[in-house]
Amino acid sequence: MSARLPSWAWVTGLTTGAIAVVAVLAVQADQGTKPTAATSRPSASATADAKPSAKPEEKKPAVVPADSGAGRRIVYSLDQKRVWLVDASDAPRRSFTVWPGTVSPDPGAYAIGARTEATTGSDGVAVEHIMYFAAKSGVSVAFSNAVDGSSPPPPAPDAQTGGIRVAKDDGKALWTFGTAGTPVRVVK
Repeated sequence: MSARLPSWAWVTGLTTGAIAVVAVLAVQADQGTKPTAATSRPSASATADAKPSAKPEEKKPAVVPADSGAGRRIVYSLDQKRVWLVDASDAPRRSFTVWPGTVSPDPGAYAIGARTEATTGSDGVAVEHIMYFAAKSGVSVAFSNAVDGSSPPPPAPDAQTGGIRVAKDDGKALWTFGTAGTPVRVVK
């Protein structure tokens, strides 16, 4: 005679097994791995509501160029097409790539001058967080981001544009960090 489990025990065991499989699959999906057979119980940290981040974060900020001065400042590298927001202790707080226009400032020390909340860029794109810091050959050079978050189209080769476009989130951070008078160091 075989021992028979009560019907509630059978359903409870089946439900527990199904929950374990779903939790394992959710963790694997979050980590980008292919599903495999569940061989162990999910860890306590595995949750069904885990959400992948929308934007991968840099693990370690890029190293601030050595020839970029000291103290709280914005550093812009022409060769790397990168900006750093550096705090008073010389620690980089944020670093991001940029899309420069056709006119670049010469290496040197500048400061944020005029700031404009929003306008239309010379490429016809609605931009915001415009922060002017230099001029060259009669062209104003400024950081800005597209209102819609898009990267700029490549500038026409004969156009004279001094806009240094940044991603929308970076533009907001730059706007908050770069008040009028904030030093800007441009390096090769």
